[in-house]
Amino acid sequence: MKMKISVPFFLLMAGALSCFAEPSLEQKIGGILMVGFRGMSVDKDSPVVRDILEYNLGGVILFDADLQLKTTERNIHSPDQLVQLTGTLQSYAKGSLLIAIDQEGGLVNRLKPAYGFPPTFSQKYLGELNTPDVTYQEALKLAVALKAAGINLNLAPVVDLAVNPENFIVKKERTFSSDSEKTVYHAARFISAHHDQGVLCTLKHFPGHGSSSADSHKDMTDVTETWQDAELEPYRQLCKEADVVMTAHIFQRNLDPDLPATLSKRIISGLLREEIGYDGVVMTDDLCMKAIADNYGFETALEYSLNAGADILLIANNETYDPDMVPKTVETIAGLVRTGRVSEARIDEACRRIAQLKGRIGANRPISSNQ
Repeated sequence: MKMKISVPFFLLMAGALSCFAEPSLEQKIGGILMVGFRGMSVDKDSPVVRDILEYNLGGVILFDADLQLKTTERNIHSPDQLVQLTGTLQSYAKGSLLIAIDQEGGLVNRLKPAYGFPPTFSQKYLGELNTPDVTYQEALKLAVALKAAGINLNLAPVVDLAVNPENFIVKKERTFSSDSEKTVYHAARFISAHHDQGVLCTLKHFPGHGSSSADSHKDMTDVTETWQDAELEPYRQLCKEADVVMTAHIFQRNLDPDLPATLSKRIISGLLREEIGYDGVVMTDDLCMKAIADNYGFETALEYSLNAGADILLIANNETYDPDMVPKTVETIAGLVRTGRVSEARIDEACRRIAQLKGRIGANRPISSNQ
């Protein structure tokens, strides 16, 4: 029996199907960007809201300090204010917006007690205490605070090994241990606590930043003579649980003689994806950090990182701030696509991985007990 379709029903279906129209190239590019912005609150006239509505901005990163203005007036003032901010941002997004923060605990702690959030311990403290149940409980406090604030991606844990005691990451007590097995065990408990709250996590900084002597926020650093293969062990053992892996702005010339990890196809597509077997989202560290910006320039960094296999391009937009960072970046990448320097298929691949990642927001996915 044939169903008779009325004209109004047909028009209704046509309207529904239009909701699934293929996004433009510019909207696909917007979807692979994670960018910082100014404002304790936003509205329809805010640049970040324009970016969400016009360019389908995929994610934002929150800070409690504005480095260019040298103030604490950026995105975070109190729990109630932050809930209002994240809720407003999500209300403008067509799907899920990734809202990320560096909430490692200890010194790298954007949700500070001064703003009304719970106190935290550093990863070094938890590693030295070496009580996995305490690591889980402390990470759970982080995750509960993030979930309550409307933040769905923690740019943590750090799984760099404390190889060099003078390393800028190690000195800030951001690492669990110099031992890879201990690092893996505590990182697994950290991730498990976040997943039990439906919050995603990020392993950083691939392929290992713990032996460097220079700070990549300030300059390029070469770890060829100090890097150890053990620094890959957290990624080998946690690649099935990892939501996101963040790259490091470091040279390891035995892995790639020409390019730093963030820009290296050998390191991202070769080592991380093909050898280790990770098929999740890869995020660059901030592409405005001096290690990249001063040595390659922004357009080259965008081109190389995408061709290397990065999916989310992180632009903190903090040390120097530009309210038009998103449209400028979108247009730059669109130009790279139109001239054949980056393929649209590479953009589509990144969009696919990010869509899968967003589909896991809020899921309860505890790590297996043998970790």
